[in-house]
Amino acid sequence: MTTERPPNDPVRTLDWARMSQADRALAANCGYKPVFRREFGYLSTFSFALSVSELVSAYPTCGGIYFTVSKIAPKKYVPFISWITGWLNLLGQLAGVAASEWGAALFLLAVVSISSDFTYLPSVGHTGGVMAGLTILTGLVNSLSTYWMAKITKYYVIFHVLVLITCVIALLVMAQPENGSPKNTAAYVFTDVSSRSGWSPRGWSFLFGFLSVSWAMTDYDATAHIAEEIKNPEIKAPWAISMAMLFTYVAGWLFTIVLCFVMGDITGKESILDSPIEQPVSQIFYNVLGKPGGIAFTACAFIILKFGTFTAMQSLTRTIFAFSRDELLPLSCIWTKIMPQTGTPILAVWASVLCCIGIDLIGLSSYTAIAGVFNVCTIALDWSYCIPIFCKVVFGQFTPGPWHLGKYSLFVNAYACLWTLFLSVIFIMPTIRPVTSENMNYAIAYLAAILFFSMLYWVFRGKKHYTGPLIGINCPDPDVEISTGAGLA
Repeated sequence: MTTERPPNDPVRTLDWARMSQADRALAANCGYKPVFRREFGYLSTFSFALSVSELVSAYPTCGGIYFTVSKIAPKKYVPFISWITGWLNLLGQLAGVAASEWGAALFLLAVVSISSDFTYLPSVGHTGGVMAGLTILTGLVNSLSTYWMAKITKYYVIFHVLVLITCVIALLVMAQPENGSPKNTAAYVFTDVSSRSGWSPRGWSFLFGFLSVSWAMTDYDATAHIAEEIKNPEIKAPWAISMAMLFTYVAGWLFTIVLCFVMGDITGKESILDSPIEQPVSQIFYNVLGKPGGIAFTACAFIILKFGTFTAMQSLTRTIFAFSRDELLPLSCIWTKIMPQTGTPILAVWASVLCCIGIDLIGLSSYTAIAGVFNVCTIALDWSYCIPIFCKVVFGQFTPGPWHLGKYSLFVNAYACLWTLFLSVIFIMPTIRPVTSENMNYAIAYLAAILFFSMLYWVFRGKKHYTGPLIGINCPDPDVEISTGAGLA
């Protein structure tokens, strides 16, 4: 069950007259004291799933879908369900940021390799060192005020779209026989299935293609974690989530088709899969556009991925803040400290930096080991989304917000849960046969460890002390409750 704060708690003492409508709604409907500056608008939130969107519209807090469990599940189940949801979401985000930083390091080093005409090939140690430096850079950016973070994410969207359009045009124009890179046929692009996995039938190879796509299409609720920094979050947060997903689906699908047309023969001796820099997309840029084009667009890919890590870590740090506010994490009183000069949870930022670097150090042992972290990121995050969606469908306690799916809600919610169940099976299977210690998919081991340690912590700490998200502010304004459609517990 949810817990009310004591009457003398300072969060009850608020200047209601000077608070924005969104801040009053946060206090009234979710019981949290507003502490963040609301600097994010439509474009700056666009950089961050329909089922998640309607949950966020009803309950726009930086705890994201973790908080919704306290509203849509029976009170006796709230502590355990929110505990599992919260820990899966938190650890999934940690793995996601770590994976993105590792990927950014690979792209940056690919630029160096292409510049050296492939005389330099990065070692695992080089990748780890660059990753650590890039993660520290992400921490520095996230230590800035929300005003500057909003500006950065706004212009990132424009940059991303312009790079995508120019890259597509350049690849299609330059992929010509006279340039040594003829286009593949439409029949090859849409009907040919080539397999190096060792699995039979070849359909399994097609299913493994979901892995990279699903990794890129996760972290749907990232915008929800900055809901307390968005103006009119009950509208803008779900709008950003749904539109960002639509853009990524359509643009990503079209860009993938273009890459398939220009990537050459992957079964030949100069296949992009055998690239010395182990970056097939960068190799495509180099093969089709030459050295200058390869450097330019690989550098752009690095910048885009770095912008992604900026916003992903921002989401992660707000999650740590929200969970600590509800006393879900060890040393909770530390991670809720807000730096007055910037309005950011500064200690949560640097705790995130250290944790992500620690996770990525696994990659120093082998790429296979770190690949398991990449896979478990998607499983943990998607499970954390499906738990509240499942509760919403089964318990029937959901009160819609302004953004809602209407009569299609039940179908979309059920489909989301079934699709996640299907993907989870694919994500824990080995992608190459025969299976050895060198190609094993360690995602299942990491997932088991996450569940084991979260349950262990629940038994020794959570079960005795954690009672669910804390509710602690009484609202003197009876009209505020209407703004999000959710009632005060």
